[in-house]
Amino acid sequence: MHSRGIIAQIRSFDFSFVVLKSWLYLCAAFIGSFFAVAAHAQTTVYTNSIDGAVNETATPCSASGYLVRNFSVGTSYIVSDVDIGVLLAHTYRGDLLMYLSSPSGTRVQIFTGTGDGANNFNVRMDGSAGTSVTTHTADDTATAGTTVPPYQRSFAPANALSAFNGQNSLGTWQLEICDRYNQDSGNFYQADLFLTQTPTNYADLTLSKSVSNSSPANGTSITYTLSLTNSGGSPQTATAVSVADSLPLGVSYSSHSGYGTYNSGSGTWTVPSIAPGQTRTLTITATVTATSGATVTNTAEVSASSVADSDSTPGNGVSSEDDYDTATFTVSGTRTAGTPPSLSAVCLPINRTLFDWNTRSWTAGALNASYNVANIGTIIFDISTNGTFVNSTPDDTSSNTGGFGGTQQALYQYLEYSNRDQVATTVLTLPTAVPGLQFTVFDIDFAANDFADKLTVTGTFNGSPVTPVLTNGIANYVIGNVAIGDAGSGGSSADGNVVVTFLSPVDTVTIVYGNHTTAPADPDGQAASIYDFNFCNPETTLSVTKISSLISDPVNATTDPYAIPGAVIEYCILISNPGSATATSVTATDALPADITYTAGSLNSGPNCAAASTAEDDNATGADESDPFGASISGTTITATAASLGPSAAFALKFRATVD
Repeated sequence: MHSRGIIAQIRSFDFSFVVLKSWLYLCAAFIGSFFAVAAHAQTTVYTNSIDGAVNETATPCSASGYLVRNFSVGTSYIVSDVDIGVLLAHTYRGDLLMYLSSPSGTRVQIFTGTGDGANNFNVRMDGSAGTSVTTHTADDTATAGTTVPPYQRSFAPANALSAFNGQNSLGTWQLEICDRYNQDSGNFYQADLFLTQTPTNYADLTLSKSVSNSSPANGTSITYTLSLTNSGGSPQTATAVSVADSLPLGVSYSSHSGYGTYNSGSGTWTVPSIAPGQTRTLTITATVTATSGATVTNTAEVSASSVADSDSTPGNGVSSEDDYDTATFTVSGTRTAGTPPSLSAVCLPINRTLFDWNTRSWTAGALNASYNVANIGTIIFDISTNGTFVNSTPDDTSSNTGGFGGTQQALYQYLEYSNRDQVATTVLTLPTAVPGLQFTVFDIDFAANDFADKLTVTGTFNGSPVTPVLTNGIANYVIGNVAIGDAGSGGSSADGNVVVTFLSPVDTVTIVYGNHTTAPADPDGQAASIYDFNFCNPETTLSVTKISSLISDPVNATTDPYAIPGAVIEYCILISNPGSATATSVTATDALPADITYTAGSLNSGPNCAAASTAEDDNATGADESDPFGASISGTTITATAASLGPSAAFALKFRATVD
């Protein structure tokens, strides 16, 4: 008998319970009793720590050969969740099979012998874990002195433990373990059965979601319907229920109707109340923006409720719970290459600058480079990957030409990835924002059992996100700012092209190249090329706003003052640059009207009217003229200056005057 989990569990309970548990511990070596410990308000832990050999001779996988460990539950309640933790030492863990059975006779295989040559097992199997135990290939720590719980790892079991939900706890639960093959052997040390009982004060909420058309065409309308039901057996009315349903890339919100309120920005449906037996409904109408062949999945989940749910946890993202549902459609139609937006909506051709790879040089294999571009300045490329670049790439080559002719060069990237999660990231940093830009990525396509290209493009402007428009080719489809290859395309063909267009100011572009989930677990080599950039030239657009407010007058002081002789007026001049280029040597002047007199020493500057608190003297000299703004008065003319004013930046000048 081992005390690993028992002693740790005893520490948090009152003295009388500790005495009882200690007595049970002393007796356990003789009578094989097993203990229950309350893990939290509604969860009880039942522990069995009787050692036992696990090998093909002692515990073969036959009807009478299993190592069986019992958990005696003496309290009757309805089970809403089951976890099982197992600690055992065994070389070549793939020999093992494990099952859990309830008093009612339900038997679930929780471990199917995966992991092959890995050793030992120190795992809590929990249905809410994000990864299945079938993926567990690492060695675990398991000795006679190993303390559990907590267990070293947490995985979802091979089959769902939710099969036990709704059953009565009372009786004997059984863990069965067997060894299928000889040569390797081990020892069982401990198992912990975690039973969570259904609360008495709850609202059992169930969410369902559907879509009106499973194969809509691009540009058509669809309707999502969400139905939230409070089970008729629930003892409570749920209030202040929130359902998270943010529309996915590939659709755009049009309208909604139904019970409660829906915020299309946050994607939150608020349900004020839902009584037992009631169903509340919301419909959301959206337009399909994804291209032909794209599969779009919309996910919804209860994220908050005033009372507990008997079989779900709001907002935990577990798809197997009944407060979580999805609706999926695939865009129909014969795919044609899309038509990209025209940059002329932002700038005329005469106001553009082309960055042409045929006139540039990249050092083969280098991960960064910088280039001076007319009208813009020095642009910087930085490339990184957690995969492996091969064939001396990155490099500017004509390996992929996208139908533009055999001599066209582009920034070629050939990669070997060992899993679907690896990516290559190219970041283009501009010295100043441009009003818009457009470029093409070549060869975003697909090869069965080989790779499935996935291209994701994002941008920023002064640190805020900017989303581009992606236009598909024949061999790929687009969902939002993501393009996914689903057909083959040669490197010299336009079929794999994806055109990327920014129609608003952007100063940083991030291009991520990897694989979609349709790629094999270990993709083969794949390549793409980033073609020429067409920039809208940076532009400066200065605007000036002047506001005034009465501060006081000689009669009313500061209470509801009037513009009578002697009244004090505060002015603020705000100069802003909503353009995409940095303005330099900025000067603004303001001629005071004849019926007011400037208040000496009242000049203050700052980034906006509210924050204009930096004192400026009245002359045009001194350090205060570049801190970073300057101000002066000459006669009746106020002058404000700034050495530079960046995109979306502003500066303000405040001063006071007296009515004559």
